[in-house]
Amino acid sequence: MTVTLRDDLGAPVPLAGPVRRVVSLVPSLTEALAATCPERLVGATDWCTHPADLDERGVARVRGTKNPDLTAVAALAPDLVVANQEENRELDVRRLRERGVPVWVTVIETVPEALATMRRLFRSVLGVAGDPEWLVEAAAAWSGPVPSPHTRAVVPIWRDPWMVVGRPTFTADLLARAGIEVVTGGGEGRYPRADPEELDDPEVADVVLLPDEPYVFTGTDGPEAFSRLPTRLVSGRLLTWYGPSLVPARISFDRT
Repeated sequence: MTVTLRDDLGAPVPLAGPVRRVVSLVPSLTEALAATCPERLVGATDWCTHPADLDERGVARVRGTKNPDLTAVAALAPDLVVANQEENRELDVRRLRERGVPVWVTVIETVPEALATMRRLFRSVLGVAGDPEWLVEAAAAWSGPVPSPHTRAVVPIWRDPWMVVGRPTFTADLLARAGIEVVTGGGEGRYPRADPEELDDPEVADVVLLPDEPYVFTGTDGPEAFSRLPTRLVSGRLLTWYGPSLVPARISFDRT
């Protein structure tokens, strides 16, 4: 008997039976699935790098998050494809659904949303009994109110043109919960363009955090563009992924 659930966007997702085969189009969700119900994960994108042994486990690759091979996805006969509103294109979601492939779209802009969304996905959609250990640890690690900021950070995500993390974004919320306020130099929106010269000012920011994704910043990028502020290379996975990475992220950014 088909059961119809509604994803985070409220779209109906018909499920013909138990979800035993899942394709993930989101690196964060791939890692979460692999840590929770690895036997169900049959497909993932080329950008899904954790855990590192996905290929050895026989998980098929279906190209990128923005250009998935829809034919390859459908050929895996998934009971469900998991996607994310920000990371995946609505066009690809629609085309998969037109092929009869159920797609569950997540919406995650805050740490509490990440925890609630994954708990719902595992329990209500995948039928996993109880929270996995990593989710319990993550919920405990990120519990409590948002503190007053003690550090102002510029967080570039691209250069030429330079773009920085703004609001509302998962990254900004995660850092806020560690007492770090993202600054944009007045740029508005989720990922505004920014002028490093305007941000390179101790009156504006305290530190520049340079992640290794989506742009792979290196040790030369910081001093080249920001001569007056200290720069720190950080893991993009800890900064932008939700899932098991939330546990080490708490430790990492508490030390910033």
